[in-house]
Amino acid sequence: MMALDDVRILDLSRLAPGPFCSMLLADLGADVLLIEPPSDSKAAQGAGFGTGTEPYNALGRNKKSIVLNLREQDARDVFYKLLESADVVLEGFRPGVVKRLGVDYETLKAKNPRIVYCSLSGYGQTGPYAEMVGHDINYISVGGALGMIGWPGQPPAIPMNIIADFAGGGLHAAYAILAALHARDRLGEGQYVDIAMSDGVLYLLASSVSTYMMTGRAPGRGDFALNGALPQYNVYECSDGGWISLGSLEGHFWVNLCKALDREDFIPYQMDGSKRDEVFAHFRGKFKTKTRDEWFEILKQTDICVAPVYSLEEALEDPHNVARDMVVEIDHPEAGKVKQVGIGTKLSATPGSVRFTAPTPGQNTDEVLSSIGYDADRIASLREKGIVG
Repeated sequence: MMALDDVRILDLSRLAPGPFCSMLLADLGADVLLIEPPSDSKAAQGAGFGTGTEPYNALGRNKKSIVLNLREQDARDVFYKLLESADVVLEGFRPGVVKRLGVDYETLKAKNPRIVYCSLSGYGQTGPYAEMVGHDINYISVGGALGMIGWPGQPPAIPMNIIADFAGGGLHAAYAILAALHARDRLGEGQYVDIAMSDGVLYLLASSVSTYMMTGRAPGRGDFALNGALPQYNVYECSDGGWISLGSLEGHFWVNLCKALDREDFIPYQMDGSKRDEVFAHFRGKFKTKTRDEWFEILKQTDICVAPVYSLEEALEDPHNVARDMVVEIDHPEAGKVKQVGIGTKLSATPGSVRFTAPTPGQNTDEVLSSIGYDADRIASLREKGIVG
């Protein structure tokens, strides 16, 4: 048994946030069917259709695929048939697209009132920006995150597309879908879920917003306790060019840090800015005397919040991440053994698993159509007409 093995999802999404959302649910057992466009469509080109990277594509794992040309009524009829046994529909188009394709919430709700329908978009379905295009960098700008990342007097530091696409988008959507499914068990019907990545970014800043509302002071770049203002919550370059991160905010961690760096005289000045520049200067000089890994070995043996700043390659090899099964090896019929990111959600009774790698587009078309009553001749006819693929 898996936690979500009684949940069926029709996934119309293309770019990273939607596929990450359905990957999270599929990893916990959900039956996810990708509804993919024909290979000659603009949507397919945007999704990297047919790139041959499926064995390594974690965002597509544990899913099946059918190609449907939803511009055609026969394809929409197939979708409606699949809808009968579905619990969730996930889409990531710009507002209005699903209406034109005939797979919008109102249309599908009339056919299956229990459906949970999630629209995942940049700015949501309402508001002045709803029709605007965008990407992660734009959503973290509007959501207020980008403006507080970086160092004073320098341009905002652009992070990888983790905050909006994956956290404010995909993770936020997965959590909302599960909440809507739980509500359905109590109410007896599904509902519409409108997820905006810009909303998700601002939601992630709940603590910062609370501080601002209370004090009237918003975190600027590098001037807040958690974004660079404190010597004890910062990063330092080491003798080998590697970087070490400190997070010693609490008093006892600060005391241990000062002792480890041979400056016990700094202890009374933990939150006193009068020696801030002197502390920074000493820390910067001290960390330049040893390599990153040497410092990590020394400091992790004391009660100090410390960690090496890893590249992605190093993170994948770190013994803790490996011990936590955050790198898994999967068998692929053609590529052999491939490695992917593991499953972050650890459940004791109903654990998730990587059961199979991402499908090629349309890999499961015949299987899926057969399961809803289409015989071989009819499937062949639909394929010849370009309805399915």
